[in-house]
Amino acid sequence: MFGRIAGRYDLLNTVMSGGRHYAWRRKAVDLVMPSTPYKNGRALDIASGTGDFALDLALRQEVAGVIGLDFALRMLPIARKKAQKRKQGATASFLAGDAHNLPFADNTFVCATVGFGVRNFIDVPSALREIERVLKPGGKVAILEIVRQDGRNPVARLFPIYFRYVTPWLGSLIAGNREAYTYLPESVQEFMSASELKELMHAAGLKKVTVSSVAFGTTVILVGEAS
Repeated sequence: MFGRIAGRYDLLNTVMSGGRHYAWRRKAVDLVMPSTPYKNGRALDIASGTGDFALDLALRQEVAGVIGLDFALRMLPIARKKAQKRKQGATASFLAGDAHNLPFADNTFVCATVGFGVRNFIDVPSALREIERVLKPGGKVAILEIVRQDGRNPVARLFPIYFRYVTPWLGSLIAGNREAYTYLPESVQEFMSASELKELMHAAGLKKVTVSSVAFGTTVILVGEAS
């Protein structure tokens, strides 16, 4: 499914977020940046898609290099082309891989990011444990994700309506794929709240988990630290 929309993925993200997804990623990068003694280590971007998160990480002097990992093979050439165009090919590389079975040794990365990908994991607890495993002790992960509203947020009444009716229409109009963008609101409705995801991060061994809200609380950035 993600492969079929790869060519229009960036455009749709920009349209649906009003262009704000770039700022959300930059905020997440600021929150996840490694501190002493792990400066100049490698970073990992999981569910990297077309590579925006990975390339934002690669710009930071605290990061020596970035690996972007995704199972959607058609996304990867787009990410590599972006890296070459921005002359970041030496600092950012992109590989096919599964978040539930990361092909890296323990304690490899100083930080990690996941942008709008956790919601699509088959086994979220397992994937979170894998992320914690490959982080160095004290290394951080930032998860940027659309979460189910808990009812306390006034936007909770409006957001599902927008998502359910407008998102599939945009997907059909721009990407020619209504099915993929019907899945998107359905996946959010079936996903968990920010507090539930925070609990799973704690259960996976991540500590000091914080939650920052953007987009009127419909999207959150959760940051946790490896033990």
